[in-house]
Amino acid sequence: MSSNASSVDIKDGNGPLPRQIPYIIANEGCERFSFYGMRNILTPFLLSTLLLFIPAEHRTSEAKHVFHTFVIGVYFFPLLGGWLADRYFGKYNTVFWFSLIYVAGHACLAIFEHNINGFYFGLGLIAFGSGGIKPLVVAFVGDQFDQTNKNRARLVFDAFYWIINFGSFFASLLMPVLLRDYGPSVAFGVPGILMAIATLVFWMGRRKYVHVPPAAPNPDSFSSVARTALLAHKAGQSRPGLMVAGVGALAALISLCMAPQWGFVIAFCTALVLLLAFGCFGVSMQLDRARGMHTAEAVEGVRAVLRILIVFALITPFWSLFDQKASTWIVQANAMNSPQLSLFGWDFTLLPAQMQAINPILVMLLIPLNNVVLYPLMRAIGINPTPLRRMGAGIALSGLSWIAVGAIQLNMDAGDRVSIFWQLLPYALLTLGEVLVSATGLEFAYSQAPKPMKGIILSFWYLGTTIGNLWVLIVNAGVKNDTVSGHIASTGLSESAFQMFFFAGFALVCAGLFALYATRYKMVDNYRKA
Repeated sequence: MSSNASSVDIKDGNGPLPRQIPYIIANEGCERFSFYGMRNILTPFLLSTLLLFIPAEHRTSEAKHVFHTFVIGVYFFPLLGGWLADRYFGKYNTVFWFSLIYVAGHACLAIFEHNINGFYFGLGLIAFGSGGIKPLVVAFVGDQFDQTNKNRARLVFDAFYWIINFGSFFASLLMPVLLRDYGPSVAFGVPGILMAIATLVFWMGRRKYVHVPPAAPNPDSFSSVARTALLAHKAGQSRPGLMVAGVGALAALISLCMAPQWGFVIAFCTALVLLLAFGCFGVSMQLDRARGMHTAEAVEGVRAVLRILIVFALITPFWSLFDQKASTWIVQANAMNSPQLSLFGWDFTLLPAQMQAINPILVMLLIPLNNVVLYPLMRAIGINPTPLRRMGAGIALSGLSWIAVGAIQLNMDAGDRVSIFWQLLPYALLTLGEVLVSATGLEFAYSQAPKPMKGIILSFWYLGTTIGNLWVLIVNAGVKNDTVSGHIASTGLSESAFQMFFFAGFALVCAGLFALYATRYKMVDNYRKA
């Protein structure tokens, strides 16, 4: 009976959990502690120590610029890591070597606490190392599953996201205290030690992993099919797709030329967005021209990727809002009242950066609550919580969280003394949105990606965060314009409140567009065969 039940489970995709998963989960928990530990104290450290040479009225803007530039780097380098893993070194080797670079970056932060060039170099190494491994660990988890146990993958992806927040929770509580009581060297050194442990744990499981080899050079790859589609010429027909891609290339070149006025990061990222948007649209216009020169499967694979990229693009506003909890929300918390608390006889005052601990603890509670209570209840009343529905709702909730934080700012601007605990509501709304978008998105990205492009498609998922933070830099730069600042003044709102409501509206509009597109998207199953 048990043997028959086991065979039924395997046939239905409910086979046993791979034994190597704990190594990857433990590695992720330590790595996320190291990352969030340094990230969550970055803005307070910049404001209190590294940027003191900047006039006080400009220090907050510069700290936000540095923070979001760093985040842009973290989520840009997955493109490089995914490409190297898929084409040359495989996921395991790429993760291991990028992790060593990551550890070196942490060492620089601890050593160069008062040297701006050395500190920024360390941030660059962390962005390079963290970004390089970011899409690969998720894809590496997916590689450990096949058709016999694919249904276990959703639970593991949730566990994966849960352990990320387990590490983030303790990092958010401890690192601000270490920064205050022991200084930057210790506060940035501890995350470095955790990253070294993460690398060691990952190495220890090397003989147990399923290693999917890099893809051989493929004449039917995404780039090959896209290039053929753009360049293919049919007698008596123009090439409108190529013209559209050319317009994008010209616009990207103009963007790069604006670097002296906009700054390199904004100009470069804008150029990248223009190339991707116009290029992909041009390919979609002429994709059928690649038929006959490439397999039908390859052409449909490209079509699938283009459809996925539209989903990713519509999620970028969520990242604009989510990542500002470690910059804009900390700045707001700095100006709020923090009452003294008592816990088991220990009296303490909550630090502004420690408010970020609310996010991971709520994630750890909401993920099992959603799986055990919310989703079954929705199915019982006839509503299927599909990945796209979850992500669309998450974007909308992030918009509501910024309406809440904007309302708090209005009270502060009116002179009211506001408790830091009023931020609990926006944190709760944003965290629920995060669970619905981010945890779901990891599963969606892996399951929808064609086999040869899983690393790259997950890199595009993370690139969405780069674009989301680009919107933040653009808005922050825009409010420095006299015309824009004059318009804000005419509304009667402070600059901070105006930006909060602007981002809220941005997210809500895109949530509506996402819902419309979701009705046309057809889900596929791209887990590997047993």
